[in-house]
Amino acid sequence: MSLVSGIARGGSTSDDLPEDLELYVDKHVRYIQSLDTRRDELEYWLTEHLRLNGLYWGLTALHLLGHPDALPRDETIDFVFSCQHDNGGFGAAPGHDAHMLYTVSAIQILATVGAMDELEKHGEGGRERVGRFIADLQDQTTGTFAGDEWGETDTRFLYGALNALSLLHLTSLINLPMAISHIQACANFDGGYGVSPGAESHAGQIFTCVGALAIAGRLDLVDKDRLGAWLSERQLDNGGLNGRPEKLEDVCYSWWVVSSLAMIDRLHWIDGDKLVRFILMCQDPGMGGIADRPGDMVDVFHTVFGIAGLSLLRFPGLKEVDPV
Repeated sequence: MSLVSGIARGGSTSDDLPEDLELYVDKHVRYIQSLDTRRDELEYWLTEHLRLNGLYWGLTALHLLGHPDALPRDETIDFVFSCQHDNGGFGAAPGHDAHMLYTVSAIQILATVGAMDELEKHGEGGRERVGRFIADLQDQTTGTFAGDEWGETDTRFLYGALNALSLLHLTSLINLPMAISHIQACANFDGGYGVSPGAESHAGQIFTCVGALAIAGRLDLVDKDRLGAWLSERQLDNGGLNGRPEKLEDVCYSWWVVSSLAMIDRLHWIDGDKLVRFILMCQDPGMGGIADRPGDMVDVFHTVFGIAGLSLLRFPGLKEVDPV
């Protein structure tokens, strides 16, 4: 069980949509299910480097839509473990190098389908082996994390480490105070956070830093009013959100921005109704799926984050998502 993560079929322009917009639940379910059947298409193979991530995105969307059994559980578990290496880490697909991001997706998938115990059945070490792979990627001088053995560091990897280790109940394996200090070093005067100390504030990196602090129980370190103001300014006239000033709106920020606002109790600082309408306008009403903005091609990445954003906004019929 592996999903194509790239582009799919086209979304519609606003001229094609009815006044009373709806969420096309059944069409989104069928769209996600169809992604594993398109192995004769070029995009399926061009996106192999996102295979495990794509499975997590599709599975999460299905759970939020209320269809948790729409993908076969056993095949899903088998595919996850086909991506595992002897060092405990997971690659994007069978034969790909182990990396933090794919390891996090693997653990999230297993947690979602209630299969964490399967870790003890696949090779020696079980959870501890996976936890040690993650912990060994922490930089003992700065507290941040690398993505893999080659050493690239990023607050995405730090958040991913805390996310996965918390699910494994193994945060004791890392130097948590040092990781928290690194996050504080990434804070900017505008209340936001960057990819590294001194880097520009970006909504995606803000999610990773605030999410990591939430997992660590240190949201007290966030300047909530200053950050809430910066995040609320990401909403444009059409209701959509961008990731930083002077950029276009994009459905994926319906998650990065809104989840961050939810974690700091400032979700009411944006116009939720306008954002809901924007997300719904990005759907393909014929084939399902959600695009980055109206008229563009849909993909599973924007589909899950659009649906997750709607869940945070309490859209009727969706399961509640944890903003962390």
